[in-house]
Formats: sequence, C-alpha cells, structure tokens
Amino acid sequence: MENDLSGLDRFDRAILNALARDGRISVTDLARKIGLSKSPTQARMRRLEAEGVIKGYRAMLDPIRLGLDHVAFVEVKMERTREQALEAFNAAVAQIPEIEQVHLIAGNFDYLLKVRTANMNRYRQVLADKISTLPGVASTSTFVAMEAVKESALGDVT
Repeated sequence: MENDLSGLDRFDRAILNALARDGRISVTDLARKIGLSKSPTQARMRRLEAEGVIKGYRAMLDPIRLGLDHVAFVEVKMERTREQALEAFNAAVAQIPEIEQVHLIAGNFDYLLKVRTANMNRYRQVLADKISTLPGVASTSTFVAMEAVKESALGDVT
C-alpha cells in the first residue's frame, strides 16, 4: 500500500475513524456505525491490519495517574550521522523504557526524544546513565514541558 490515503475508500476511512475514537468497539457496532454488515467489516479490518494501516490495539493509560508527569524533550547531536552510527543509536534507544518517542530530525540536531519520568531527579538519572551513554551521542539539550496542551493518537482520517 502507498504512503497516502488513495487506497482507502469511505468505508475504510470510517472504520479507521471509529477505531481511533474507540478501539474496543464491537465489530457488530462498528458495522452498524459505518453502514456495512459484520462480515465485510471484519474482512476490511483484517485487510487494514495485514497492510499495516492498523498497527495494533492498546489501552491508553493516564501517565499522570501513574505518577509519570515529568516530560522532557531532548535534542541529541550525534558524533557521526553515517548509517551504521544511526542504526546503533536506534537499536540502543529502543531499549530505554522512559523514552516514549524518538524522531530523526533534519535540522541543527539529529534526534528529538520525548522522555517521561516521575520527577526531575529520575530524569537526571535517565539522562546521565542511559541517554548520555547511548552510542554516538556527542551532546544533548533538554527542554522540560510545563503542560501538555494536546496529546493524542492519530485523529480523523480524511
């Protein structure tokens, strides 16, 4: 499947929109909502899963209620940006549970990390013991989030 929405018809988009809002909706309710019967709805869901459009289903947890309300964004500059160095960094960073997101950036730095911890003290430990020791890291800069104004999964598929 291409990286755009051209291969998706209105029923596929309706399925994706409904599941993005409520991943626990029953197939029967989903079928009724989009105007198809249960069997074609299930077949479409299986196809969207097989094509990787639907990557999975999971519970959305409230990090604040779990005591993980400290969020920092970390700019990482690499010593080298050759493919081998990036691959080593990518493999290592994937093993750190406190890092929620990792983005390779085109700009004045190489990676942007979103790091979630319980507090500043724990963040400092993660930075010193885990992030700064990742392969190829030359330097880091930290930006602490004061408030999450908007955090959401992929919204409406148009």
